[in-house]
Formats: sequence, C-alpha cells, structure tokens
Amino acid sequence: MNAGAPRVRRSRASTFVLAAAAIIGIVVCVLLARPFLGAITWASALAILFGPFQGWIGTKAKHPNLAAMVSVSTIVLLVFVPAAFVVERLVEEAASGAASVRTRLADGELQRLLNAHPSIAPIGRWIDQQVDLPSMMASLATWLSNAGATFVKSSVLQVAEVLITFYMLFYFLRDRKAVARLLRDWMPLDSAETERLFQRVFDTVHATIYGTLAVAAVQGSLGGLMFWVLGLPTPLLWGVVMSLLSVVPVLGAFIVWIPAAILLLLDGDWGKALILTVWGAIVVGGIDNLLRPLLVGNQLRLHTIPAFISMIGGLALFGAPGFILGPLAVTVTMLLVEVWAAAGRTSYREDPM
Repeated sequence: MNAGAPRVRRSRASTFVLAAAAIIGIVVCVLLARPFLGAITWASALAILFGPFQGWIGTKAKHPNLAAMVSVSTIVLLVFVPAAFVVERLVEEAASGAASVRTRLADGELQRLLNAHPSIAPIGRWIDQQVDLPSMMASLATWLSNAGATFVKSSVLQVAEVLITFYMLFYFLRDRKAVARLLRDWMPLDSAETERLFQRVFDTVHATIYGTLAVAAVQGSLGGLMFWVLGLPTPLLWGVVMSLLSVVPVLGAFIVWIPAAILLLLDGDWGKALILTVWGAIVVGGIDNLLRPLLVGNQLRLHTIPAFISMIGGLALFGAPGFILGPLAVTVTMLLVEVWAAAGRTSYREDPM
C-alpha cells in the first residue's frame, strides 16, 4: 500500500474544507456588504472617474490624506450640491405642474381644445371614459407635494448613504494603488488578462457615466431650455424627463418634445411648433451623434439590445446602482468568456487528444 496515499487524501480534504470555508466567508461578506451596495457602487465609480484628478492633486499636495480630502471636497461641490439643488427644484416644479394641469382640466381647457379639433375629439372622449384625469392629477399633485416635503426634510437613511459614499470615496482615492495591487494578487488571471479586465471595468464606467449620463444631461438641458424659451410649463421637469428617457438606448427625448410640438400645433402656435420640432430633431437629436463619439468612442463594446437589457435589468435587480452594475456585469462576463474560450483553444492546440 502506498504510504503517501493517506497524506494525499488529508491534503485534498484540507483543500476542500478550506475552499468551503472561503466560499461561506465570501457569501457572508456579500450579505454584510449588501446594505451598502449603493454607496460602494457610486464611490467606486467616482473613484475611477476622478482617479486621474486625485493623481494630479497628489503631485501637488504630497500628502495622501490631504490630496484625497481635496478630491472629495471637489467632487461634493461639482456633483452632490448641484444634484441636490436640481432634485429639490424638480420635485417642487413637478408638484406645481401637476396642480396646474389639474386646474386646467377642471376648467374644461382640454375639452375646449378637443372641440376646436373635431378630428381628434373621439380620442379625447375615449380617454375621458377610460381615465379620470382630474382625479388622477389631483392624486399626483398631492403625492408630489408630499415627496417634496420629504425631500426637503430628508431622511436619516438618505443622509447616511451619502455620508458613507463619500467616506468610502476618501479611502478609495487615497488607497487606490494598494487596492489595485491587492486585486492583481487575488485575480486567477495572468498579468495581461488582469490588465484587460481593469481596462474593461474603467471603459465601462467611463462609457456609462460620460457616454450615457453626460450626453443625456446635455440633451435634457437643451430640451428644457427650449421649453423655457417657448414659454412651455415646467421646463425643468420636462428637461429632466427628457434626460431620463435619453438614458435608455431604445427611447429618447423625442417622446417628450414630439407630443409637445403636436399640442402647440393643435393650439394654433405654428411658429413655436416648428421651432420645437427643428430644435428637437436637429439639436437635441444630433448632439448624441456629436458628443458620444468624442466622450466614449467604442468603450462600452455592447450592441444596443444588450446595452438596453443590461441597464434596465440592472435597475430592476439592483435599483439605482444597477445603472452601473448592469453594464459592468455584462461587459466583464463577456471578457471572462473570451479569456476562457482563448484558454480552451490553446489547450486544444497543445493536446488535441
């Protein structure tokens, strides 16, 4: 009997127990981190985007803590403060807009518009039979008013998540090189494949933030600006709605400005309808073709359909962090499959039998 056999069995048993313990530990760590998924995601994304800025500040400040503090303070001023202001104004404007629509419906303005255009009157009557618009708008206005009050007061959880995000961001920026070294050591990939993985993560975050959010923000801003110039109600609200719709690959800002142009046309404002149509089709629609290649190029490496599924599916699965985690999961998985397939082809060439 081979004397080394028991030792081999003990070694395999030890390896199995160690692997099982590691898997259990990973699962427990994931469960522990799950409540902080949003903070971790946004802090990581901001650390990737502002990493070069942190590096430049580090050359000036010389002290890692000071450099990270300056970077975080800059991000707060550039990102968080404007976002909080816009959201607060948005909720207030949405509430006032809903109340205005409710008043117009109650005054019969919609019915007068339909009576002035008999060709669309049947559609209006069908909508009135199916939906109680005044009651719906009253409920919406009440809900938006309550939401605005809640936002102004804010909640402990919202404040805590924001604080945790910037707390993590400080350390992600300060210790980014150490974290990168640790991940390289842990990766079961060679150095070239690990660098490809890091680059794919960077490209995906960069493309998602700059190529999607930034372009959508510009499109919404341009659309909202024209709504304001033409004197249309709640331009900030509709600008944000156009931005949100521009995020989704299959949809776009046209879902807002085309109905608005049609309503202007029905109301007899031919000039405003023409201006809004030209502005929406050429400026708002064309800015995507101009900015996206400049900001992104082909970094996301996803067809429209997988990009749509990854974004919407990510939002459904993870909530707001899924906007980044969805595309990231798809692109990283595609890279790992490429590495696996390449390894399989190499192994087959070396040992075809």
